[in-house]
Amino acid sequence: MKKYIILIPLYNDWKSVSRLIGEIDLEVSNWEIEVSLIIVNDASTEKRSEISFNCKKIRSIKILNMAQNRVHQRCIAAGLKYISKNETFDRVIIMDADGEDRPIELNDFIKKAEENPNMTITGNRFKRSEGIVFKFLYEIHKILTLIFTGKLIKFGNFSCLPKKHVEQLIQRAYLWNSYSSSVVRTIDDRTFIKSIRGTRYVQPSKMNFSGLIFHSLTIISVFRNIFVLRSILYFLIYLFLISNNLSVITVLPILFLLIFFSIIIKISFRSNLKELNLSLNNIASIDILDDTNRR
Repeated sequence: MKKYIILIPLYNDWKSVSRLIGEIDLEVSNWEIEVSLIIVNDASTEKRSEISFNCKKIRSIKILNMAQNRVHQRCIAAGLKYISKNETFDRVIIMDADGEDRPIELNDFIKKAEENPNMTITGNRFKRSEGIVFKFLYEIHKILTLIFTGKLIKFGNFSCLPKKHVEQLIQRAYLWNSYSSSVVRTIDDRTFIKSIRGTRYVQPSKMNFSGLIFHSLTIISVFRNIFVLRSILYFLIYLFLISNNLSVITVLPILFLLIFFSIIIKISFRSNLKELNLSLNNIASIDILDDTNRR
């Protein structure tokens, strides 16, 4: 029987994850596979609400309690590292704890995985639930990423990876920066399901304007070499176009590009294979919920 592990990064969202566990258990009830959950608790400051193990299908739940907060993307990286080193598995599904990754779509992942056993499957968003301003800004983010990297990234964390691709990803320093762009840069054998971004179970979204900007810059930073080449090309083309019309106004875009360039390069140096390899040292404790808790 194939073994699937669902990896869930979490910070101060215990009510949501409690509901998510129940919905996952309901959705996977008819699967002919073994399902376990690993929750990476990113040093939450809120007291954990009691999570009772009343699951019919989920075999076990492990909660990795991190000693220091490492932010969302690095929790995913550490979780993949832990799974690769400590678990027996065939596939890993990554999903957020808040309900925006809909449990009902897990069935689509399973079906697609059966059809494409050696491929990574991403949940490509074709419908979102946020307000019009956020949607507009997110489209700008995707366009900027396309312009400076040549990559149109339509998915976030919601994805399903075979074991061999997990093992490839955890060898890449840039996984410490951004999960989705690391998948695009590292894994060519990919397919997708259509995914609708659901509404959050409990709390309002933690992703604000500044968070979205940093998220966008971090994604671009994974493609540093391509970004540098494209930036130089755009700079030279623009310089040629304005060579006969230099002014304060025509020079401003150059200044913006230089600032943008310096920020991306600085963020790219946050990629750190040593920190990724040592990320499991940040696990303070592990709580295990399984069938024995019901005896």
